[in-house]
Amino acid sequence: MKLTIIGCSGSFAGPTSPASSYLVQAEHEGRTWNLVLDMGPGSLGVLQKYIELDAIDAIVISHLHPDHCLDLTGLFVVTKYHPTRGPLPSVPVYGPQDTGARMARANGVTLSEAADPHGMDSEFDFRTVRSGRTFTVGPFTITPHRVNHPVEAFGFRVEGDGKLLTYTGDTDATPALLPLMADADLVLADAAFCEVRDTVRDIHLTGKRAAEAALAAGGVKRLMLTHIPSWNDPQECRAQAAELWPGEVELAQPEGVYEL
Repeated sequence: MKLTIIGCSGSFAGPTSPASSYLVQAEHEGRTWNLVLDMGPGSLGVLQKYIELDAIDAIVISHLHPDHCLDLTGLFVVTKYHPTRGPLPSVPVYGPQDTGARMARANGVTLSEAADPHGMDSEFDFRTVRSGRTFTVGPFTITPHRVNHPVEAFGFRVEGDGKLLTYTGDTDATPALLPLMADADLVLADAAFCEVRDTVRDIHLTGKRAAEAALAAGGVKRLMLTHIPSWNDPQECRAQAAELWPGEVELAQPEGVYEL
């Protein structure tokens, strides 16, 4: 299983990285399967460096804050209006309740609730995820876990090729992180907040809280911090995690490619 960081900037696109988006790939039935986790602003452009957009097998959206989903509106345009290849096949999109309606409003002239809630249904096959309810995409087995964020939000366990990737999405500390992270080969952990400075709770992890959760979960082989806003010093986030984590604390790098 291969992971490519399409975007890892926290909360908004940064000067060197789009907002959250991750491409997960594995070989299955004679071809490469392409799973996209989140599509934050700027990700659609970078994604095209790595795959053709009609090669996306499924998209998984962790939650409906715009820094994790807004480039679905650009993909809608490609899917519907491409002059030589379109209309492209409908793309499965797994996400929280009302993902389709929210994206249709975002794509409209206004954000009025009167916008057609099914306005993207021909281009995207929207499917609602439920915490603990596993689904499959080709070689990938994906299990959502509801996490601790101000809106309905999920982290995901992605299993494939005998490997396990955990993506926390946006979350603060919660007991749900233990089954989410347990025995993962790699944990992509939200670390948008900094100890001492950021005192508000129930929004984001710090590096230290990410390390605490990974240790409590047990069996985690690699810890990688992500979703770090451009106003943070990534080395400070890493140092806070390293106070507890016994191994190397990795930082997600824009367009970094990792083999699990």
